[in-house]
Amino acid sequence: MDRTPAAATADDLLDQALLEEAAKKSGLLWVRADGEAQARPLWHAWHDGAVVVVGDDGEQPLHGLTSGAGAVVTVRSKDKGGRLTGWNARVVELEPNGEAWRGAVEELKGKRLNAPDTDAITERWARECRVLRLEPTGPLTERPGAMPDGSHAAQPLPTPATTRRPIPAGLPKLLFKRR
Repeated sequence: MDRTPAAATADDLLDQALLEEAAKKSGLLWVRADGEAQARPLWHAWHDGAVVVVGDDGEQPLHGLTSGAGAVVTVRSKDKGGRLTGWNARVVELEPNGEAWRGAVEELKGKRLNAPDTDAITERWARECRVLRLEPTGPLTERPGAMPDGSHAAQPLPTPATTRRPIPAGLPKLLFKRR
């Protein structure tokens, strides 16, 4: 198949459109920082040609994501939850209260569900959190028709949260007693 520069440009534009639309529609993406073993789910917003995330200190953890480093981003389909596309990204930390930071925070505020302090969230993020841009670099690494083989299933990350505990001894009697 002959790939002329015009065809490559059309493919690049289609990839860019897929990347942007997938990131805008999905409420969750998976990010693996360079040097990290596992990807982590992050809620995000799309702003000015990149994914923006806020985290640390009371928000989602941004393990391993540092300014200037790289990351691998995978976007899932909003309706089916399956892998839709992926790309490599460059991590850029935005300066608190700068113009780019304010624009990103305005987008993120609309996506933040159940914030404990909606009136003062901007000030808290400026004081306690980091706002990062994940800027796409290079072509898509995954897209429909060009997905990697294999499961990609991973062990859940360790957490102190659990729902598996023995039921209280008297509970079956309470639930199943005759009337």
